[in-house]
Order: sequence, then structure tokens, then C-alpha cells
Amino acid sequence: MILKDSVCIVTGSATGIGAACVALLAAKGARVAINYTKSEKEAQATAAACEAKGAATIVVRADVSSDQDCRRLAQAALDKWGRIDGLINNAGVTKFAKHGDLDALDAADFQRIFGVNVIGPFQMVRAVAPAMQKQGAGAIVNISSIAGLTGMGSSVAYAASKGALNTMTRSLARALGPGIRVSAVCPGFVETRWLTGGLGGSYESLKQNYETITPLKSVVYPEDVADAAVWLLEGAGKVTGETILVDSGVHLGSPR
Repeated sequence: MILKDSVCIVTGSATGIGAACVALLAAKGARVAINYTKSEKEAQATAAACEAKGAATIVVRADVSSDQDCRRLAQAALDKWGRIDGLINNAGVTKFAKHGDLDALDAADFQRIFGVNVIGPFQMVRAVAPAMQKQGAGAIVNISSIAGLTGMGSSVAYAASKGALNTMTRSLARALGPGIRVSAVCPGFVETRWLTGGLGGSYESLKQNYETITPLKSVVYPEDVADAAVWLLEGAGKVTGETILVDSGVHLGSPR
């Protein structure tokens, strides 16, 4: 995909990984739909930073767990620019809960987390697919997590949702090819406001431990995830149904 003058939607893109994706897409000349649910101030700041560099943006409030909102977000891009070339499904939620505490989660927690992390990406794919199919080409990247492969992470519900997202990525890649490519990026410990807020006082010790046990001796930064996601849109013409791990090698285990 040639990103210059393309149209890309990034969900959950006011801050963190989503904002990093928007910044990189804008730097490559893409026109970008920035999405938020609560962080309007941050979304507008992200848009202003992109526009200061000459990129065209729109900012759309939408909750991806709502099919109506997903369709409205896609339509906003079509109304503004007449096409949709790329989608990065980044919006996600969790509830921080110890995996062994089975009373820490209830059905409502699972429904909320799956509603955003699994149903949301599906609904966004469904909303953009007709435009991509009409054009004859498109690419979609789901921001998943290493938790979906290891069964670890912020909670059982979160890990399960990312495992489901990985499976759905393969299903959709098979179903939507050859015109639309669908892959996923699975980050490890990412230094974001979302994670620092969720982990609270344990954040620094967990970060230091991650930096000790990973072969690359580093946590992951939003820009690292954006690099992989944008490559899957721009440079991976024969890649689909793939899950790329961006985790500084933590999945390999501690180096000896």
C-alpha cells in the first residue's frame, strides 16, 4: 500500500499506541481518522500535532463496542475523503485482576472487555470492508497482545479476549483475501499511560523485571508497536493472517 494520500482509521488513537500509529501514518503522508471515546482533549492535541506537519485529519468520537458507532466512524472517513485504505484496530480495555482471584471478575467484566477487544474490531472490519472491496484493496491490523499467546497479562478476561482476537485475525485474513490483508501485532510490556495507571505502585518493579528477563533488555514503547503496525499496512504486501510479536523477545524466555 502506498501511504501517501491514503486514508487510514486508527481506533483508540488519542494517546499511547494509537497516537503513535497516527503520528507515523501522518508522517508518511496518510490522511487519518483519529478516534476516541473519552479523551477528547488528547485526541484534538494528537490531530493538531499531525496537522502542524501538513497531514489531514478528522477526529471522531465513537465507542467501538457499538456497531452504530463503528459504521459512523467509517462513514465519517468516507464522507471526508471518499475511500478507506487502512484500519488499525487499537482500541482496547481491561480490568486489572490477579489471575488466581476468580472472584475478581464477573460476567459484566468479560462482556465489557470482549465487547471492545473482540466485537469492536469485528464491527470495525465489517464497517470498512465494503469500501476496501469496492476499491479492490485494503489492509487491516489488529493490535493484540502477547497475553493472547501466553495467557498472562492484566487479567484472565483480557488474555482471553486477545487470544480470541488472534484467532479472529486468521479467520478474517482467510475470508477477506485476496483483496484485504488482515494481521495482528502482539506487544509485550508497553510503556503507556494506560499501563502505568493500571499497575500503580508495582509499575516500576515490573518494568525493571521485564528489562532484566528479556533478551533485548528493554520494555516496548508505543513507537515500536506503531513501526510494526504501519509496516503491515505499507510494506507487507504478501503477509496476511500473521501475528507479529513486538515484545523485546520475552516469549523466548530468560537468556542464559
